[in-house]
Amino acid sequence: MSRDADEHLTEEQVAWADIIFVMERAHRRKLQTNYRLALKDKQVVVLGIPDEYGFMDPPLVALLHSKMRRWLPR
Repeated sequence: MSRDADEHLTEEQVAWADIIFVMERAHRRKLQTNYRLALKDKQVVVLGIPDEYGFMDPPLVALLHSKMRRWLPR
């Protein structure tokens, strides 16, 4: 959804997903704006993580582990 992203989300990827995780509410709004039809009956989970980290930044990885724990198999 960001023009400077290395990989761009496609409607097919959204349609394929069962659950979509985003870091911020703004990301959810962009999804809803750009992929409204593909999001029908999809669960979008906002993790509440500010989009201010670099790729694989250790504090981001730790936050993701913490926030995603309930969604991942044990």
